[in-house]
Amino acid sequence: MTACGTSPADRDADAPPMARALELAHRGLYTTDPNPRVGCVLVKHGRVIAEGWHERAGEGHAEARALAAAGAEARGATAYVTLEPCSHHGRTPPCADALIAAGVARVVCAVVDPNPRVAGAGIERLRSAGVAVSVGAGAAESRALNPGFFTRFERGRPFVRLKLAMSLDARTAPPGGAPLWITGEEARADVQRLRARSSAVLTGAGTVRSDDPRLDVRLDYGPRVRQPLRVLLDPELSCAAGARMLAAPGALVYGAADAVSSAGTTVEVERVARGPRGLDLAAVLGSLARREVNELLVECGARLAASFLEAGLVDEWVLYVAPFLLGADGAPLVALTGALAAALPRFQIRDTRLYGEDLRLVLAPRMPVLEADGAAGGTGHAANE
Repeated sequence: MTACGTSPADRDADAPPMARALELAHRGLYTTDPNPRVGCVLVKHGRVIAEGWHERAGEGHAEARALAAAGAEARGATAYVTLEPCSHHGRTPPCADALIAAGVARVVCAVVDPNPRVAGAGIERLRSAGVAVSVGAGAAESRALNPGFFTRFERGRPFVRLKLAMSLDARTAPPGGAPLWITGEEARADVQRLRARSSAVLTGAGTVRSDDPRLDVRLDYGPRVRQPLRVLLDPELSCAAGARMLAAPGALVYGAADAVSSAGTTVEVERVARGPRGLDLAAVLGSLARREVNELLVECGARLAASFLEAGLVDEWVLYVAPFLLGADGAPLVALTGALAAALPRFQIRDTRLYGEDLRLVLAPRMPVLEADGAAGGTGHAANE
């Protein structure tokens, strides 16, 4: 569904208010989960009359907030929305119906909602009511703001963001594996921002045993920011229940279907099938998608990082590089060997930025991953820490 019939003049006029709607949508970066980040701008006679943005699931959507601010003046206005208005009763009433009732004359939405409960139905409802609809302005920006929401509905799994930090010689710990901060405070604060925008943060049993991380959000992003779900891959259910990431509510452990249960643990445990090299990562991601996890941040050691890369399940790789050396005997960045490493995709650099003395690279895979036997696509099975 595209913006067919929209004149070049209309497209030029639509760009500024849609850009403003995207700015508003960005305000929900840390708070809307599991809903998408959406903004809305109402324009009448070339003048912005009201704005709104979605802040939190269960509360007013962007359109509803903008319409409430505009009141009767919304009649005859154009609504610029960064996602197709919803057409179903979820946690709130349908926004398409609210726009129709308010007498809006035209709706410009960036992109069709991938949720099958909407998926064009909101647009059709508006058009059936005589509202002109254009689709496509700001589409790429809207998708980029909501990568997990689109990935969850289009691919049946969360958007996977792998976060690693290394020295200049690609080492993550000194010989012997003693704990060491690789990056400085500014880079670590950036990791907190990644956690705050994520639905869940995942690690492996090896990292819990060696580092005992908390995997929570410890910086203040406002009173409405929720803690992400903390996820542990522990095939043998071997980690102590007293681990810091398991101590507070909001933790989930995935273990193998045939693993012996940990005695006395109060943490939720979900069983998944084993693969040739550990848990079936595709099954884990499918389970997380059913739990409405949009963006998954993976913070882990070399083996689990290699597992996600080998399975072709990394959508974005955030890599911090610290300007010092740890030596050849230090812990490697990823545990890739032999043919599997040769089958991995190349990455393209999307962004580079300095945080203090540390360099952050944001990378995305450039080509499909191949299995070890040469077949296209990943197996979904990987060795887990």
